[in-house]
Amino acid sequence: MLRPKILGLFRLFRFELSFTAGVCVILGELLALGTLPTITEIILGFLSIFFISATSLILNDYFDLEMDRINAPERPLPAGLVTEREVVLLSIVVAVLGLITSYLISLEALLVVILVWAIGLLYNWRFKKAGLIGNLMVSFSVGMTFIFGGIVVNKPFETIVWLFAIILILADLGEEIAADAMDIEGDRQAGSRSLALVIGRENALKISGAAFLLVVAASILPFLFGWLERIYLFPILLMDLVILYSTGKLLDPRTANRRIYIRWIYLAGLVAFLIFIFIRMFR
Repeated sequence: MLRPKILGLFRLFRFELSFTAGVCVILGELLALGTLPTITEIILGFLSIFFISATSLILNDYFDLEMDRINAPERPLPAGLVTEREVVLLSIVVAVLGLITSYLISLEALLVVILVWAIGLLYNWRFKKAGLIGNLMVSFSVGMTFIFGGIVVNKPFETIVWLFAIILILADLGEEIAADAMDIEGDRQAGSRSLALVIGRENALKISGAAFLLVVAASILPFLFGWLERIYLFPILLMDLVILYSTGKLLDPRTANRRIYIRWIYLAGLVAFLIFIFIRMFR
């Protein structure tokens, strides 16, 4: 009985999402500095956002239990692997770890982490079913990972950092809207006011597609203005090609299992960021 419970608790972290948030912080540090940050800055920056992101994701399972019974019955809580009390306790422990690691960076870092934590709590508690407002809250928090990276290395106002933060906000907003469009039946039964329910699935996907196209357009700007060297063009173009292809599939009603293309876009961004970091570290 203990092993399934431990595995269930670990699954609540949704490690790929929390890990990606931490990677974005490191990328923000690299963009702000133009060179490698210290090991301490890398570790503390990564862990702070990893823990706070995990806290929001854990709370999401707690507050989203009824919708998950319909949309994702295999999740640890609806599947009975963990109890609601255990989920709340885990979220508290992980949040404290995030606050401690951010405090070790600076007071500014701690304040940003508290802000992101508060937005995550409000979203899960009150705004999960608020449609576009909820989507924007999540996307803002995701975009803050780049700004946080700049704060970690004491350079929070670098133009390139803010541009990438905007790109990340647009990409996440597109993913949020598209994911809601795929979960439209469960959202309807749960009383959600998702954009797909308000204006229709296909119209919502068009707005999602527009956000993804803006990501592609914005990702080229650093090269046009000379903010990034051409060596970084490869991972960006790789990401853009996957986004364009996946967006086309998402907008085609004949596409089977359109949900998988949302994941492709997410993975393309993650791979591009990892390649970017690799190039920066070893060139």
